[in-house]
Amino acid sequence: MPRQHDRGAGHTTHDEWTSVAATARRAFVATAVALAVVVVAVALWELKVVLALVLFGFTIAAAMRPGIDRLDSWHVPRPVGVLIHYAAVLALIALFLSFVVPTLTDQVQAALHAAQTHHTGTGGGWKAKVLDEVARRLHHLPPAGDLVQPALAVGEGAVKILVGILFTFAVAAYWIFERDRTVDLVTSFLPRPRRKTVRDTWTLIDHKLGAFVRGELVLIAFVSTLATFALALVGEPYWLLVGIATGILEVIPVVGPLAALALAVGAGLTASWHTAVLAGSVLLLIRLLEDYLVTPRVLGGAVGLSPLLTLVSVSVTAVLFGGFYVLLSVPLASLVATVFDVTVRGVDPTDVEVPTVIFPSQDTG
Repeated sequence: MPRQHDRGAGHTTHDEWTSVAATARRAFVATAVALAVVVVAVALWELKVVLALVLFGFTIAAAMRPGIDRLDSWHVPRPVGVLIHYAAVLALIALFLSFVVPTLTDQVQAALHAAQTHHTGTGGGWKAKVLDEVARRLHHLPPAGDLVQPALAVGEGAVKILVGILFTFAVAAYWIFERDRTVDLVTSFLPRPRRKTVRDTWTLIDHKLGAFVRGELVLIAFVSTLATFALALVGEPYWLLVGIATGILEVIPVVGPLAALALAVGAGLTASWHTAVLAGSVLLLIRLLEDYLVTPRVLGGAVGLSPLLTLVSVSVTAVLFGGFYVLLSVPLASLVATVFDVTVRGVDPTDVEVPTVIFPSQDTG
């Protein structure tokens, strides 16, 4: 018996080999999973522009869907409904180019002319300093021959932007028709008790994004119109340019209104300090009116985000991805917050009310 024990101690048993093999397999699987995660993360990072455009398309589709459903209830085919929405967008752009751009062009040319004619170098006053700086920049522009390569680069960038816009609207059109089939496909891989929750959560996110986009468009139109007339009344030199910019900057949460205020004050300083004060005061009053009267009625907490969470979302998005992706900060934060509410807090997505913005946030067909 002692001899048999000694021989067994000198050899690896079958159970030990099995344990070693199992450990090796687990290590291999863990390594493979980690590498796969890294590869997928790198791929997603490299494709972040495409993913951002796809999310933009989904958001545009969410904004259009109630209108298309309403037209469908009036026996207008859904493809025709999409074309009607896109035609409306083109019509608004055409009106903008016809009636607003000429005045904007005149104001920009007036600003450049003022900068060139007031380049006295005396440095006296805010207006002289601002205009002298603009004139100095204009004076140091490179000759026409040196602008060929930059012009080509600008042209290439314009083509990329055009392709991105067309891609985004194509994604939006396809998502109008493919959303329900995609949701059915995704939920088919889940256990039956979870399918309804996932489908309702997906629909809730879609409704929130649609209400948010439509509300933002209403706010942009409201702020642009009110700011333009108010700035014209207080004597802002470039009232139309600054007024439209103020409305457009509403798209950027938190930072946009601050940038609009700085722009209005800076433009006012080219005329006089009291014009700058009046312009800043006007925008502050508009902001208060928007925050306390207009936004609660238009958006009504459509995305369900607090101001602090919005600020954090904007900051994190800007730091991680860059300024362009700030436009997606609120939709992304709303998506994450909705999923958190449903999965962690146990909120029933069918009990969450989304405010009506132009159209009710519900599927009618």
